[in-house]
Amino acid sequence: MIILRDTVEIRTSPEQIFDFFVHFREHFMAWHPDHVRCWYLQDGPLREGSIFFEQEYLHTKVRTLEFHVTRLVPCSRIEYKIPPMVKGAFVIEQREPDVLFTAEICFGTGIPLLGKLLDQVLHTFMDHRLRALQQHMVEEGRNLTLILERGTL
Repeated sequence: MIILRDTVEIRTSPEQIFDFFVHFREHFMAWHPDHVRCWYLQDGPLREGSIFFEQEYLHTKVRTLEFHVTRLVPCSRIEYKIPPMVKGAFVIEQREPDVLFTAEICFGTGIPLLGKLLDQVLHTFMDHRLRALQQHMVEEGRNLTLILERGTL
């Protein structure tokens, strides 16, 4: 399994970070300049069971991604999957006086032999894309910090 992770320290509260994601559709465009559009399959804020779509520039092209929110722990954790083989999480941890925010994306499968083979294929043919996605995550972390510390929403 390939895991990309980025952690930032934000001078805010866990509630403010969680609220940013509960109202994700409204904040999506401000989060990163490569974000194009976000919409839900059903109306309302983000919740467990939500399915939403994002369009954003990845690797110089607009990509549409389908997210399934699989678990929400208020002010602590949001887990999602992007079919067929991507899972991710946003983790919020209080570390007085700040909050650690971690974004994590996992590619692949946990099936022992198949997983190692798939990891090798991904690294061989998509290494530059994985590096670009990691950089995108770093930029999102930096932008989230600026948005929440400046209160610009």
